[in-house]
Amino acid sequence: MILYGSSLSPFVRKVLAFAGEKGIEIELKPTGDAPGQPGAEFLAASPLRKMPALADGDYRLADSSAIIQYLEALHPEPNLIPTEPRARGRTIWFEEYGDTILMGCGGKIFFNRVVAPRFLGRPGDDDVADAAEREELPPILAYLDSVIPESGFLVDDRLTLADLAIASPMANLPYMG
Repeated sequence: MILYGSSLSPFVRKVLAFAGEKGIEIELKPTGDAPGQPGAEFLAASPLRKMPALADGDYRLADSSAIIQYLEALHPEPNLIPTEPRARGRTIWFEEYGDTILMGCGGKIFFNRVVAPRFLGRPGDDDVADAAEREELPPILAYLDSVIPESGFLVDDRLTLADLAIASPMANLPYMG
């Protein structure tokens, strides 16, 4: 199995962590030979040119959530997406919260403080990054702080996709200053 992307991406990191917890071997490959120049193999797997994308033999799939559902179906044990309906619903909720809410805010900060200056060679918009950090991030983190149980795990008092989906974007915080 090949995963196209960079581990700097929280979405790629989420898939790598999920696969690692399941004991699934995945080879991580860049999306192309040079930044901004996606390769044909990556494009075959990701029609929208977004990472991650997966190649499993002749099967291609894009989007971290879709890839994770595929991996869970291929390797149901250990179970990282609970089967009990309420626990499953909460797990999917936290994955969506991480992907959409946390990354929506974190993406503004990360792009403007890291990606634009370090990888694109242009200044980021400090006002956008500062506003996201000051106005958006505190209530996002406050909500998470209010729902984390004593065990420290978001669902079922054990490691699930919920924890991986929230931890993956959090790993970018140190890079953002």
